[in-house]
Amino acid sequence: MLKSRIILIVIAIVLVAVFFSLPKVVVDNENESIDKGAETAENSTSSGETSASSDNNMMTESHSGNIPKEVREDIERLRNSYNLAENQENSIIFADSLADVFRNLNRLDSAAKYVELSHEDNELIGNAYYEAFSFAADVEKANRLAVKTREYLQKVLDENSANNSAKIKLAMTYVSSDNPMKGISMLLEVVEEDPDNEEALFNLGILSVQSGQYSKAIERFEKLLIQHPENIQAEFYLALSLMNNGQKAKAKKLFTEIKNKSNDEQLLAAVESYLNEL
Repeated sequence: MLKSRIILIVIAIVLVAVFFSLPKVVVDNENESIDKGAETAENSTSSGETSASSDNNMMTESHSGNIPKEVREDIERLRNSYNLAENQENSIIFADSLADVFRNLNRLDSAAKYVELSHEDNELIGNAYYEAFSFAADVEKANRLAVKTREYLQKVLDENSANNSAKIKLAMTYVSSDNPMKGISMLLEVVEEDPDNEEALFNLGILSVQSGQYSKAIERFEKLLIQHPENIQAEFYLALSLMNNGQKAKAKKLFTEIKNKSNDEQLLAAVESYLNEL
């Protein structure tokens, strides 16, 4: 099975959109080497005036034509209200409203910018930038958003090194950078501290699938499903790994089980495609 097809399926069924921007990964018995990916970063500021200007630029880049006129007018009204707000409380209200509007438009980078403007919670801001990073469709934007994610989630870890959720997200931004080993090491640290961590096991499993190490992927997904049997994404990738590892009967059985219990049309289309191959 071609790695490129695996990555395309990941995108198509929107299970792990972050892997759209990942480089091809080679994992060798926990000693991983990864092809260097392009890394560019854009400096960003948290000041209201500059941030609003940056958002204007982002809208102009490629999205403004896709936003209905009435929504653009609503954005402009809210942005003017934000810039003219007489106190911090009102400023926060308008910034939150703008974040909601952009989130509904799937403009997650702009939504994250306004979350940054309206909140002081480093984890909340970092998570917003991570979401935007995860769905970024081009490398340059993904790299810029990864930098912003690290800026805030590193602060979270500096205050609480036991925050595995923040550590996993931070790790995934490094996996797609020019220092992927740092990210993988962080994921392994989480699994060492919390062997049943669902998110860490899933991400490590996906990295093993990408690198063609299906036995390792099977191990990760089977362990995950013992504690989290409801994770249908893990079931899908376990079936895919079994199929590519030559265990076609087990793969067919699992794909059939997924087909019988899922209502996700895109997932079912992918499952049907593989069942036709088996």
